[in-house]
Order: sequence, then C-alpha cells, then structure tokens
Amino acid sequence: MRVGWVRDPDNLNPFIGYTTEAYEIWRLNYDMLTGFDAATLQPTPELATEWSTSEDGKTWTFKLREGVTWQDGEPFTSADVVFTYMYIIDNEMGNFTSYTEYIDEVVAVDDLTVEFRCSAPKANMLGLWVPIFPKHIWDKVSGEDAQSTFVNEPPIIGTGPFQCVEWKKDNYVRMEANKDYWRGAPKVDQVIFETFKNADTMVQQMKNGTLAAAVNIPEAQFEQLGKTEGISTVDFVQKGFVELSINAYDSPDSQGHPVLKDPAFRNALQWAIDREAIAEIAWAGYATPATSLLPSGYYQEPLDYHWDPAEGEAYSFDAEKAKQALDAAGYTDADGDGVREFKGEPIELSLIAISNDVHASKMGKLVAGWLQDVGIKVDYEVTDDGSLYDLVWNMDGDKPAPSYDLCLWGPWTGDVDPNWIFSIFTTDQIGDWSACYWSNAEFDELYKAQQTELDEQARKEMFWEMQRLLYEESPVIFMVYPKMLEAYNTGAWTGWVHSPAKTGGVLLTSDNIDSYLTVQPKPAVQESGSNTGAIVGAIVGGVVVIGLIVGFLIWRRKPRTEEE
Repeated sequence: MRVGWVRDPDNLNPFIGYTTEAYEIWRLNYDMLTGFDAATLQPTPELATEWSTSEDGKTWTFKLREGVTWQDGEPFTSADVVFTYMYIIDNEMGNFTSYTEYIDEVVAVDDLTVEFRCSAPKANMLGLWVPIFPKHIWDKVSGEDAQSTFVNEPPIIGTGPFQCVEWKKDNYVRMEANKDYWRGAPKVDQVIFETFKNADTMVQQMKNGTLAAAVNIPEAQFEQLGKTEGISTVDFVQKGFVELSINAYDSPDSQGHPVLKDPAFRNALQWAIDREAIAEIAWAGYATPATSLLPSGYYQEPLDYHWDPAEGEAYSFDAEKAKQALDAAGYTDADGDGVREFKGEPIELSLIAISNDVHASKMGKLVAGWLQDVGIKVDYEVTDDGSLYDLVWNMDGDKPAPSYDLCLWGPWTGDVDPNWIFSIFTTDQIGDWSACYWSNAEFDELYKAQQTELDEQARKEMFWEMQRLLYEESPVIFMVYPKMLEAYNTGAWTGWVHSPAKTGGVLLTSDNIDSYLTVQPKPAVQESGSNTGAIVGAIVGGVVVIGLIVGFLIWRRKPRTEEE
C-alpha cells in the first residue's frame, strides 16, 4: 500500500519526534489507554475497556482489554501501562510530561487492572495522548538515550492496527496491517507513506487515480481538484494556529534583541500586522484571522474554549496606532532616519521563515514590510527548518540561550483536550517546548489550576483567562487559523470517516484512525474516462495501495539527532 506526503516524519522515536507525520505513524503503530470517538471526539475505550474514579477524583482505575498481544506476539498486560507512565515520569520525558502532571504513581492491581494515584483531581485523565509502549522493548533503553540517540528502528513493536516495518528517509514509510488487531483487521494490507518533493506532482497523481487521498492540497489547485470526477474535497478548521513567535526571554542568557522583553513593544507590533491580508494573500482565503491559540469553530461541544477579546479591545491593523504605541513606550526615531532607536542605537530585528513552507515565506515578506513601515528595521531571511530549530533552541552550555528575534511558526496543532497546547506557554517549558520563552506566574498558576478543576464551566473560564494573558503580553502574535485542504477518492474507494462528523477531515487526524481501518477499494468496474481503472490497477498482488498527503506540522523542541 502506497501513501504520499510532502514531508518525512522527523523521527520514529516518540520521545524525540515532533512533526505531524511522525505522530501519524505512532498513532497507527501504538494504542493508547483511551482514544477519541471519530464522530464526537469524546473519550472512547481503547486498551482500557472501562474506568472509574474515586469520589475525590485522585484515584483512577482502568480495566484493560483482554487478549491483546504486541506485534511480536508477547502478551499485553498492566505491566506495560505501568512501565510507560512511570518511564515518562521518572525520566521527565519532555514530549509527554504535560500529560503526566499530578500523577504520583501507577500500579498494577492485577494483569488487567491498573490504578493511577494522583496528588490532585486530574481533569484531563481521559484525554491523555500517551502511546502505550512495550515494557520488554523499552526497559532496555535508558531515559537519557530515549531522549537523545536511540533510534526506534523498524519493525516497531506496538499493539496498533498497523506496524511500521521499513523507513527510507526522504522516500517512504511502509506499514503492514495488524491482522490480529483487537478492533478487527484493517481492510487494506499495507500503507506506504511516500514522500513527494513537489505538491503539483502529488495533485496530478490524485487526479489520475494513483493516490486515494491527499491533504494540504495547494490552494491554487484545490477548487479545480474538487471538480474532478470521483474526487471529493473538504476544507475544515484545524485545531491549531500560525504565529509570529517573539523571543520574549527575560534573561541575560537570551541572545535576542532586548526590546523584545518589553510587553509594550510587543503589543505595539500587534497593531502593525494585517491578519486579513495574511489570510487572503498567504493562504488564498483558506484561513481566518486569529486572536488566540484556540481556533473559533472547533471546540464547540460541550464547551467552546475559544476566547475573543471584548469589543473595542481587539488589535486590528492600524499602522498609526502602532507608531503611537511605540512612541508611548519610548521607542522613537530621534534622528529622523526612519528607524526607531533603543538606547541610541537603531532597532534592527531578525525575522526568519522556513524555506520549504510557502505560507511562511509569503507571510515573512508581508510582515517585514509592515514592521519597516512603522520604523523597525528588519533583517528577513529564509532558512531550512533544522537551522531555525538550532537558533530557537540554542544552548549556552546547559542554559537555554535563544538566538533569534522573530520567526514564523506553524501551524501548531493540539489535542482534543486543550491542556497540551496551553502547556507550551508555561515557564516549565522554557528550553523544552516553548519557542517564545515567555514566563508569567499568573498564567502558570491558572494552567495548574485547570488541570485539577472537574467543573467544566469553571475550567473553560480558566482557559479563557490564560488566552487573555497571552493577548495582553503578546509573547507571540497569533496570525491566522488555517484550514486543512483534503481531497479523497470516492469513485474508486469507500469507507472514509470524517472526524469530527460532517465538518472534519478524513485523514490526517492523530486523534482518530477510523479511515485507516475502514477504507477499501470499491469492486472493480472498468469505466472509460473514470479513475476506477487507475485505482484498481494499483491493487497488485493482493496489496492495496492508498495515497495520502500529510503536511501540517506539530512543531517540537528537540534538536536534530545524529542519526537524522
């Protein structure tokens, strides 16, 4: 089975990787304790079949699924769950520590029962995006190696519906169906995620039927592709955002420009950014202006966690207000040369975009022009993602020392439960997930409080207050909420599952894997002028070929390791 996408996974080790492509592989290879219902995104049984909690909310008991085996034939037991969570906790595994806060101990009651003992009620206990790892494989790997040099080489052992058996970097990832999967065997035999260097080539293969589906379709070709016989398209709100990240690290170790430590300076930049233009020009209208880190229209049931500033308090594009705010903060152009000064020196900021991100490149040119219009000299450059990561997560010995001023990130994507996406802005994540290096004690306290708040309405109010703090201090400028553009073949394939139902996509959602389990080719019908023959022609030797393209990124903190 073939699968196409425009980027490779960055790493198959779940303690190191950070891109959406990597998360998609892990989600197919490993199961979690609880998953997410495809239609509603509500918690659903996975390796745990049922659960209960104590009256004080501090003890959770999970009954595990009987008869599950690892892909090497070893039985799955409660020992694997205990090992996974204690391995993360004891070794402070940065990719997952935001999920394990307040979990003090995990113990096996018996082979199929596990108990989580927490220091406080845990509001997001059923929304933890934590793969369960086989103890008999990972207990041979030190925590230090797992976060640095360990290569999770195929075949990767999990309990999921597919197993990663081969990875040729910059070429493809091959996954074989788990015929003994507890939900039943997938309808296809293999999935091969093939890396496309050219999105136009990907679209052409979608048109001619070689690919069954594709995501991140170029905006210019999306509408026309939807008019192709046998192909359906969907554009939907992704639970993420694109940001202008600001090096707000208030530390002598920061190598960013000192003006960026001043919230008044950062706030003034908010007025200089035309989010409407970014949505229309950089994203061809397939995005909406952003106000916070949670998109409007995604979190609706049971609560809408998205926050908007009060009427009259929202930043809009107004270059004159930006100039007035900079003047009021003391950043004036004393010598009249068109560039504002700080301590007698002209303010010059670096602005970086990633070279293989066409949206970031377009945004960068716009942002550089707008900032220069209000008196900020900008050194704009485009570089590869590895070089940018090295600048953002630069270290001076054992101390974080970010060596950038401004950069364009995204899209960031979060989980169904908002906890994780908020965690990246906490002080604890400086040097870890945090790209802006912002620290705010009130934000930190609210973040901790929401984790233990079992009243959903009260918890929502805390998320709203955290978004207000981010808006007021502007360690990042939220640019747009982009839409995911997908195309999928309905002429020759059936079984596509939208998540969430009706409004969501059918592919790249590591919350739900139902399409991978149910998609299958329709019975072969030779029709002149249709895509059916091309698709069915891809069923060779009993191996079904599915193509999909995955492009949105979850940006992670880890520097590139030697094996990459």
